[in-house]
Amino acid sequence: MHVLLIAYEFPPSPSPQSLRWAYLSRHLAARGHRVTVLTIHLGGRAIGLPDIPPSIGVHRTYAGPVRGTLAALRDRKSRRQAPSRLDAAGGGEASRHSGHGWKQALSDGLQGLAAKVVFPDVRGEWFPWARRRLLSLLETDRPDVAISSHEPATTLELGLMARERGVPWIADLGDPVLASYTPARWRRRSFRLEQAVCRQADHIIVTTPTAAGLLADRHQRHERVSVLTQGFESATGFDGTAPSIDFDPGRLELLYTGSFYSFRRPDELLRALAAHPGVRLNVAAVTVPEELLEAARRLPSQVRLLGFLPHRRALQLQRGADVLVNIGNQDPAQVPGKIYEYLGSGRPILHLGTDDDAISRLIGQLKRGWNCENHAAAVSRWMEDTAQAKTDGSLDQGLDLTGDRIAEYSWERLASRLEAIAQSLLR
Repeated sequence: MHVLLIAYEFPPSPSPQSLRWAYLSRHLAARGHRVTVLTIHLGGRAIGLPDIPPSIGVHRTYAGPVRGTLAALRDRKSRRQAPSRLDAAGGGEASRHSGHGWKQALSDGLQGLAAKVVFPDVRGEWFPWARRRLLSLLETDRPDVAISSHEPATTLELGLMARERGVPWIADLGDPVLASYTPARWRRRSFRLEQAVCRQADHIIVTTPTAAGLLADRHQRHERVSVLTQGFESATGFDGTAPSIDFDPGRLELLYTGSFYSFRRPDELLRALAAHPGVRLNVAAVTVPEELLEAARRLPSQVRLLGFLPHRRALQLQRGADVLVNIGNQDPAQVPGKIYEYLGSGRPILHLGTDDDAISRLIGQLKRGWNCENHAAAVSRWMEDTAQAKTDGSLDQGLDLTGDRIAEYSWERLASRLEAIAQSLLR
């Protein structure tokens, strides 16, 4: 097949949706299909991300006035900085970057202003340039199947255009178009677009059964909807270089990789940590909340901030930690993509949430770790028991950390399912 992927988020973007389609497109290409990608010119270099093979044709277009200017600045900066040996190996030095400098504030301000007039946010300014290139590709290099990777909703509008011109269309919805975080000014338009997608897409992909149920309730879309979760890469292309961050075999080493939000905070975890000097929390994140910065100052031997780590470096680090930490979202149905990375690491997972949320059920079914109520007292009891278990050499006892139960979540297996969906449309 010739597959056209419309994806705003694609390397060098390090976002979860970018990683999703970097891996899926690689595996589709490896299965003998021709993959063409329509995306933005983001600027800068892709450090530590999956390699995109030369067989995948990538069409990068101008991102728009705001994002295009930022891309030019990234290109200018990358030209000044010669690639280092670590960059070539898929990593860069971790930095304690707060993300609150004047440059970041100016960038956030400009993007915030654009988001007030552009649908669905500043990323929507890409549409005129993407539309022009899409129409050209449909005319000169027509694909067998088109796939839209949401977010932003701009990609769905482009997918609708491809469908109107007779190309079978798969809409990959990471989140519904009308979500809890959709600004009030865009809610009506988001609903209408979501409705149009449900009416016209030949197949819809979601990442959780809850999202599939939502589309059925809102728009009576019951058929040709598949759950295709995030995944993990069983062969990440590591070069064998050991992580530059050491773990202490004499203490319980916890690792958190990912982002923090108002609905995902480390407060209770930090309160519990203070009572257990033999436990250390390692955090790999671009920005961290103030309470975590304060904890690092107050407990320097127990809280280690690693700053930004490129994707492959973070995967290496996950494989060396004692326990990988996940903090549940307020929405119990959400499953962050990093959970599947954690599954592929072969290390136990501590999930701080409720007993009946989606992540708790997944970890319990797979025997992949522990579910703990997100309260300091409960976390403290878990730390005491688990630190002792490590001392006794029984940390992994009762868990199944093999690859057998999680094989269905590998990117290779997920790409095989996507291939079957696309082929069914052609039949």
